[in-house]
Amino acid sequence: MIPTALFIAAALISSPDGVLGDFDGSRFAWYSSDAANKFENALPIGNGRLGAMVFGGNTEKVVLNENSMWSGPWQDRVNKNARGAVDDVWKKLLAGSITAAGQSAMSNLAGDPTSPRAYQPVVNLVADFGHSSLGTNYTRWLDTYEGTTGVSYTLDGVTYTREYIASYPHGVLAFRFSSSMPGKLGVKLSLSREKSVTAQTASAARSGSSATSVVSLNANSGQSSGAINFWSEARIANAGGTVTSDGKTVSVTGANTVDVFFDAETSYRYSDVSQAQTELKRKLDTAVTAGFVTVRAAAIQDFTNLISRTKLDLGSSGSAGTLPIPTRLSNFRKNPDADPQLVTLMFNFGRHALVSSSRDTGPRSLPANLQGLWNQDYSPPWQSKYTININLEMNYWPALITNLAETQKPVWDLLAMATPRAQAVAKAMYNCEGIVLHHNTDLWGDAAPVDKGTPYTIWPMGAAWLSHDMMEHYHFTLNTTFLRTTAFPTLVQTARFFFCHLREWNGYWTVGPSLSPEHAFLVPSGTSLTQANKAEGLDMSIEMDNQLLRQLFSNILTACAALLSTDTTCSLAATYLPKIRPPGISSRTGRIMEWRTDYPEQEPAHRHFSPLFGLYPAAQLTPSVNATLSGAAKRLVDHRMSSGSGSTGWSRAWAVGLYARLGEGDTAYKHVQEFTKKYPTGNLFGSDGGTGTAFQIDGNFGLTAGLAEMMVQSHGGNGRVHLLPAMPGKWTKGRVEGLVARGGSGKGEVNVDGKVYKGPVETVKGTKYEVRAKLA
Repeated sequence: MIPTALFIAAALISSPDGVLGDFDGSRFAWYSSDAANKFENALPIGNGRLGAMVFGGNTEKVVLNENSMWSGPWQDRVNKNARGAVDDVWKKLLAGSITAAGQSAMSNLAGDPTSPRAYQPVVNLVADFGHSSLGTNYTRWLDTYEGTTGVSYTLDGVTYTREYIASYPHGVLAFRFSSSMPGKLGVKLSLSREKSVTAQTASAARSGSSATSVVSLNANSGQSSGAINFWSEARIANAGGTVTSDGKTVSVTGANTVDVFFDAETSYRYSDVSQAQTELKRKLDTAVTAGFVTVRAAAIQDFTNLISRTKLDLGSSGSAGTLPIPTRLSNFRKNPDADPQLVTLMFNFGRHALVSSSRDTGPRSLPANLQGLWNQDYSPPWQSKYTININLEMNYWPALITNLAETQKPVWDLLAMATPRAQAVAKAMYNCEGIVLHHNTDLWGDAAPVDKGTPYTIWPMGAAWLSHDMMEHYHFTLNTTFLRTTAFPTLVQTARFFFCHLREWNGYWTVGPSLSPEHAFLVPSGTSLTQANKAEGLDMSIEMDNQLLRQLFSNILTACAALLSTDTTCSLAATYLPKIRPPGISSRTGRIMEWRTDYPEQEPAHRHFSPLFGLYPAAQLTPSVNATLSGAAKRLVDHRMSSGSGSTGWSRAWAVGLYARLGEGDTAYKHVQEFTKKYPTGNLFGSDGGTGTAFQIDGNFGLTAGLAEMMVQSHGGNGRVHLLPAMPGKWTKGRVEGLVARGGSGKGEVNVDGKVYKGPVETVKGTKYEVRAKLA
């Protein structure tokens, strides 16, 4: 039987100590104060479509998101001068007119307008409890295992508790407010939004038994034709007390509990208003009828079924792991070795965030964006869109290896949305068939170039990278139906574009114009019509592009063999593959060369590791594949890091994966600790520079993936699994269960650290571990 995956359980040397305190320091993030109205301190939950950020103040604010609420309709941004300009830019590059080529590209190829749509919030729920303070014994927590958050405090002898649930089974968010003494709970509730709200109403009509009232809050938009509109509703069910409404708010007094069920639907997924409103009503009716206890139980069961597949324990932190998160983060900066459970918590937080922000929620599911699911701004950093020259891909690096493969389905849905746009852009800009994506897109699958700068705008490789992610999904799952119906058509469409667009240069098939994301070089002197020492980004035969092309054509050949396909793409890929320029090694530095020429780099500490795509996440430059190229790759990553790279959370997380692939466990773990010292905000979100800077969730996902890569690797296409390939000396005890390797040889066997085992269960012993490897 062909295995679908190899599940790994490894015990590292000895068992961990027991957990101290009420909150397991590897599972819970808890706080002794509210978020102080700061988004980077609020706690995130989500069901893959709806998200909530909980602040925990005496007047509670919950920022509510629905992942298809963006700033506007589809827009055709292709530059009208583009088709003829591509040849002009190529000729200038070929002649060495680098500056002139960049100027032409910015004038004639950059999109108009320059940016696609931006991700936006839906509404805020405000719950005013009438409390002048948060009393005593205040606790706020996030449970990364159950996907829940809550608040508890005591005021005037009464303990008040708030629970927040994001339900995937019921498709709603559900909140329960309660008091320890009957009749002591009062709350005034409202929904609000700063922009584009055409209706904001409240109704106190009763239904059900006399003990429970169900009332509604509505906030709806009604923007211009073609814009994205939304309809949102909060149903409020109280046990005990009385309910009144002033038409815009609902007030409950003297209650025992108050339950709130929330949903929002948008015009992105529904063809008319009635369909959206019918779905809104259906979900809320079902949830209210089931009741909070049932909705909560179903949500937790669903969430834990996914999260429980993988377990990591790096040992106990003792009393250090029982402290509130702000204290733990502060202490970690001073002595990171004292709290290994904080590293485990960061691993678990990444998986919590992925399950919360990316689920198959039906037609037009959407993947985690630059902020996952959570956003309070109408103009968020980088529009919180999908940046596909690293960020979207990094969001899903932990999906396969930590056994959350189904979270990738929304990525395939977005690619399906993008395909006709990408075909149109390929034809309009390049006069080619197939699909092309540049370095950003939005929920409409916008495929035109984004922004206006030579180091980042003209990069036609987005589909090549995303099609590789599809092949990785196949390698981990061996799902031939997915390969045939989803991955292979995208590979073919991507290859069709490059069969047309590639040009011969120095005997190789070459992409141009293109760039090394988002890095500039200093133009050398002596080239015609070029400003010497000027920073430019546009050129041809970029190293990352060559690696992506090599991966694309290799993946096509693998898919063709698996599907026994006779598609003409198969034979063409075999013809093109040998004529992709191999990596260059600088005679001056011994490093992998980022560009076709050994240009001086503008930023030695640049945050992108683009020319090392072939080391991680791909496997062309790994030690087991090519020791010479691996050595040159190591010299490049060493150079970047010693110069100050890893300057954003996601960049530091990428460094973890790179060093893990090099087998350098101590260095990889150093960067795990450096990430945890600098880049988490108060709520553990990754950032681009630490507390107070922009939130970018890809750093969280990259860190989780990097830690997993330190424990299990299965790249190289030879069916071999490496256990603990980057084991740092500081890991002296612990346990990991449920990590997933690529599907092996397909012969019902697996090669574990050089020895072949046949299922269903075998025990594998090493010098630092004992492993039960199960073929499933």
